[in-house]
Amino acid sequence: MDNAEFDGFADAYDDQHRENIAVTGEGPEYFAEYKIDRLRQIVETAGIEVSQICDFGSGIGNSIPFFRRYFPEATLTSADVSARSLELCRKRQPWSGNYLLIEDHRIPSEAAAFDVVFSACVFHHIPHGEHVMWLKELRRITRPGGLVAIFEHNPLNPLTVHAVNTCPFDVNAKLIFARDLAKRLAAAGWSSPRIQYNLFFPRALALLRPLEARLGWFPLGAQYVAIARTP
Repeated sequence: MDNAEFDGFADAYDDQHRENIAVTGEGPEYFAEYKIDRLRQIVETAGIEVSQICDFGSGIGNSIPFFRRYFPEATLTSADVSARSLELCRKRQPWSGNYLLIEDHRIPSEAAAFDVVFSACVFHHIPHGEHVMWLKELRRITRPGGLVAIFEHNPLNPLTVHAVNTCPFDVNAKLIFARDLAKRLAAAGWSSPRIQYNLFFPRALALLRPLEARLGWFPLGAQYVAIARTP
């Protein structure tokens, strides 16, 4: 991950993101809430008690209001390589928890500090050869029996691919097939990685969205989430 690259995009990120996804009929808030709502469902299904959450690659903090809503009793730690993004995060979402600046390929946290690690559309910005290294680092900071949930764009969805290819801050992005991310989680020592596909219907077809809970197996969702546990 290149901190200088993301420092350069931080101030314009929200406007560029909003413009890029306008075709869906939704704004960034919808997609941010969708992920945290799904995370809440995943955690409840897994039966995990959550008091400490790490948002790996938190950016400018778009997810923070929804962490407050869906995990009101948990302490959130926002971690990012971009000092400018974390600065904007503090200004936009004051009193929102803890902040960690990631440097030298290491998250400045003690081991087993978090019950849940969350990551939203971050790994496609990381060179694929570094994925296992970062997944090992996420495992290091997650307690035994804890959970990781990594949301990523689905390269099998043509609309997603088009959106990424036309997005200024995704200029160096390289999308990840879900099966490859699952293999890398296993290689990093995570247990029982599995995939669920998400985001099948744009706003024009919002009446069909209740069906999405049954479509997690179908590999054409706009995004997917890779879920795994620490041994």
